[in-house]
Amino acid sequence: MENQPTRRQFLGTTAALVSGAILSSGKLFGAPAIIRSLGDKPNSLIDGVQIGVITYSFRDMPDQSAEATLQYVLDSGISAIELMGGPAESFVGAPKNTVDMKSVFPLMRKRFEKQELTDDEKKQLVQFDEQMKAYRAEMTKWRLSAPIAKFEQVRKMYNQAGVKIYGFKPDTFGIQSSDAEIEYGLKAAKLLGANQVTVEHPSNDAQTLRLGTLAHKHGLRVGYHGHEQQTPTFWDTALAQSPGNAINFDLGHYVAAGNPDPLVFLKQKHDRISSMHIKDRQTADHGKGNLPWGQGDTPLLPVLKLMRDQKYNFPATVELEYKIPEGSNAVAEVKKCVAFCRNALS
Repeated sequence: MENQPTRRQFLGTTAALVSGAILSSGKLFGAPAIIRSLGDKPNSLIDGVQIGVITYSFRDMPDQSAEATLQYVLDSGISAIELMGGPAESFVGAPKNTVDMKSVFPLMRKRFEKQELTDDEKKQLVQFDEQMKAYRAEMTKWRLSAPIAKFEQVRKMYNQAGVKIYGFKPDTFGIQSSDAEIEYGLKAAKLLGANQVTVEHPSNDAQTLRLGTLAHKHGLRVGYHGHEQQTPTFWDTALAQSPGNAINFDLGHYVAAGNPDPLVFLKQKHDRISSMHIKDRQTADHGKGNLPWGQGDTPLLPVLKLMRDQKYNFPATVELEYKIPEGSNAVAEVKKCVAFCRNALS
């Protein structure tokens, strides 16, 4: 029987793969002409497993434009992505969001996970909600008359640099969104070259039926994302409603929620998984922390090897959520995650 590397040996090899990768945290250039002039294109299709990244991972980087986001992706060694709506829509000409999203993200997460909030945090979130309501109204008006063909320019810019956009996650698929706004998001996804859109599961059967029906009409799938509310049956109703409905599985949150072996779930549902977020979280017994990869309880190695051996064709999407170490930045940490995957599959 072939000798298997120990966890310590595996982590040591992964660290060696990324040693010396010091990246500047300053504002990066973003001119498409400069990006196109780059030589080697990235390749994160590793032994048949497509490693991608959700561009939310770069939320702490200083420039959130489509051009700068592409540069972050390239510097991370990624060749396929789930693209958040902000970079793409700003390129197309969307109204600027003046809300400091970076500072409010932690509070949004606390509220979503029903953690206790201080009075000051509650006031900040009330103010944020009011600002975002006004901004969303402005965005809704813009989307219904946006020059949607410009999304194709984003696709061409990314594709020419060697990056495929497989997923698109704009803020257009909410319960309050009109069918016209939802179809705008689906049409934009098609122009970007995506085969899926992703959205937080709405916990509303009428909404999943509506989204699945519209997505199927456009030849796309809606991947519903879950956090710790995920269970083995979490997606069953949506999946039964429409072939346009699919699973945007989150491996780390699933483990933190105390669910059964995720490998069993993947084997059972792989044909309805459109994409999977990967991170390393602890179980509830160990504190549910988001940790640097290899330090938590999430079975990343077995899952990646299962995808390789069973030739699953959905991408494994890096979602950077652990605390970035002092002196590093999101690009450097995503690069470490890619190295972890490469080492696991090599």
